[in-house]
Amino acid sequence: MAGNTFGQAFRLTTFGESHGIAIGGIIDGCPAGIEIDFAAVQRDLDRRKPGQSKIVTQRKESDTVEFLSGIFEGKTTGTPIGFQIVNENQKSKDYSHIADSFRPSHADKTYTDKYGTRDYRGGGRSSARETACRVVAGAVAKQMLSALQFNAFTSSVGDLKMNKPYKELDFAEIENNAVRCADSAFAKACEEKIMEVRKAGDTIGGVVSCVIQNVPASLGEPVFDKLHADLGKAMLSINAVKGFEYGSGFAGSEMLGSEHNDLYNADGSTKTNHSGGIQGGISNGMDIYFNVAFKPVATIMQSQPTIDKEGNATEMQGKGRHDPCVVPRAVPIVEAMAALVIADHFLRNKTSRI
Repeated sequence: MAGNTFGQAFRLTTFGESHGIAIGGIIDGCPAGIEIDFAAVQRDLDRRKPGQSKIVTQRKESDTVEFLSGIFEGKTTGTPIGFQIVNENQKSKDYSHIADSFRPSHADKTYTDKYGTRDYRGGGRSSARETACRVVAGAVAKQMLSALQFNAFTSSVGDLKMNKPYKELDFAEIENNAVRCADSAFAKACEEKIMEVRKAGDTIGGVVSCVIQNVPASLGEPVFDKLHADLGKAMLSINAVKGFEYGSGFAGSEMLGSEHNDLYNADGSTKTNHSGGIQGGISNGMDIYFNVAFKPVATIMQSQPTIDKEGNATEMQGKGRHDPCVVPRAVPIVEAMAALVIADHFLRNKTSRI
């Protein structure tokens, strides 16, 4: 299986399966001398971990990260940073009913077609549990980029949309509610919606928005390695993501050029920011903002028709512990992947200074 490494100068390689002994990763390319706040890394992991509220999966995992190399006396040494997170609460029997059949909209059949085998216990390598490794690496990247601010938040659940410009939001509210929304009233409505869907044995999708502030100008390459292209790849690599847009996004296609152009101020900043902080694939010093769309979780607690590995028609129903809506736990993952992209381009760009 290829494709387990992300980044060029700041690289993350992950390993492990949902119900294996452990998951983990190697961070390569991190400069020496970065002081690591281990508590801050764990806080980001705690934001992603299962069992944290009534609207997420009730699998109980402490998600405690153990660093194995690359850090000495609290500072990075410049050598590969190895880490692992031991899986503590596997219930593989919850998946025995799908050992020979394929769950609709999961990776079960595509993995079998490609590799001739699959780990049916929670999806194995295709499980979103792998994203815990990304959160660890993203937390390290954030500490390398300490002058920048990364704030992701839930901006929609199903057909409930917040529709407020991010500059009107209070990012301090994000961790004050289970939905991770920057608006408390909207968060309450979203939580009620998720609980309603959960009781029906169904799932629901939503959107995570992200704002990156204090980004220096000149990050990104102008052709194939455009900054927004790498952000898009990063976000689309997250489980259940169906769409990515930055700046004005799809709404920009409905505007006239005279409306959409970001006119300059005397200091080089722009009066508007429809470009989302990126022009020609290169950051311009304005805030970078984007939206990431997540589909409804594929495992539902309702009976559905499917096929087995022989192609025979059969029925299946989800069992075990699953998220009715992945969006609240996806917030720190979006932040982490954004940090990995910015860290990678920062190290690749010799003219930037933070």
